[in-house]
Amino acid sequence: MTTYYLSPKSNYYIEEGKYFKNEEELKDDKDQPFTEVMFKSAIKKANSAFIHRAYSNIIVLIGAGASVRCEDGAIDARFGKTVLMLAEKINEALKQDDSLFTLQELADFCKYTVPVEFEGEHGLNREFNLEDFLSDLIAFKKYVSQENADKYEASENEIFKLIIDNTSYEYDKNYLKHATFINTVSHLVKSPSKLTVVTTNYDTLIEDAADGMGYTVMDGFTFSHRPYFDSDMFEWNLVKDIENIKTNELEYKKNIINLLKLHGSLTWERDNKGIRRKEKKEVNKPIMIFPSSDKYMQSYQEPYFELFTKFQELLKRPNTLFITSGFSFADNHISQMIYQAVIHNKSLGVLITDYEIDQNNENWNKMKNLMSQNYQVAFLRATMNDNLSEYLGEYYDN
Repeated sequence: MTTYYLSPKSNYYIEEGKYFKNEEELKDDKDQPFTEVMFKSAIKKANSAFIHRAYSNIIVLIGAGASVRCEDGAIDARFGKTVLMLAEKINEALKQDDSLFTLQELADFCKYTVPVEFEGEHGLNREFNLEDFLSDLIAFKKYVSQENADKYEASENEIFKLIIDNTSYEYDKNYLKHATFINTVSHLVKSPSKLTVVTTNYDTLIEDAADGMGYTVMDGFTFSHRPYFDSDMFEWNLVKDIENIKTNELEYKKNIINLLKLHGSLTWERDNKGIRRKEKKEVNKPIMIFPSSDKYMQSYQEPYFELFTKFQELLKRPNTLFITSGFSFADNHISQMIYQAVIHNKSLGVLITDYEIDQNNENWNKMKNLMSQNYQVAFLRATMNDNLSEYLGEYYDN
């Protein structure tokens, strides 16, 4: 059985080539079984009823999975990479350089107990967790002997460099659908509200896609020649006076989005005057929270604290629709914020979308449990670079 849409009232799934809703096979008005087109149309109608309510604010959370593009069932390595793919790249690169420790040697140093590779097989052990490993690697650094200290540090730096290099890809509208997604969701927002996009990704795909459509991105940086970080920028809007003798009207500029990059960006760098946004090629040490348990402590530093605080505040606003794409809920810090927001904000609607909605991790299951308690939580099997925008568009009943 493969589930495609799940909400407090509906469960749409496919089993043995047949289409079902709530354990009843779907059939048309002539009592004929549903086709794939009819099944997708039914899901779109159900999803439309969920998202096209009187929402005053819309927030989208984009995770690593949103940058992934699949072709014939395989991930296109030119674009987004999963954490497992990053670990595989790191493993292979370190083995090719004799001046660095291998991933297994580093794991042995810091007492990380999961073997890096399957015994007797080529390829990364799927039980290997890059985030846990990096946490141990960073924590053990102060205990490394003088003899191995330089090589250990060089290996650590190479790992971080590989993460940067493998998340620094360019937006290509011929393959990626970020622009279509932004445009579709933006049309659900009513002025003076702005669409808010929140992402854990370091890449610039959202900015590049928005720029290509003529959108203005409010990312917490000033509009100065050398933009610096000022979280107050999220509260501003772009307006102009409308000359009218009897009234003093304002017109809000269209196509503006807020962008919160919770884990930093390839285009951010710190200097003696603060945090600056630059072109990627100009940045030597980008401000990024690398995948490790230490990232929770880093989230209390500037600029992360301001970004997380803003995200939390947005989730508390009444009549808010919150959509996730490619976010697996593996990040406990962010997942807990969302969980608490659903419990305390009764007017918050949450649509969780991913390539697979029958996932089995603790935070994901907690959200499913909230749905079963009739909180406004729904799940949709769709990805940004496939059919998500289609399901979020207006529904027309033919």
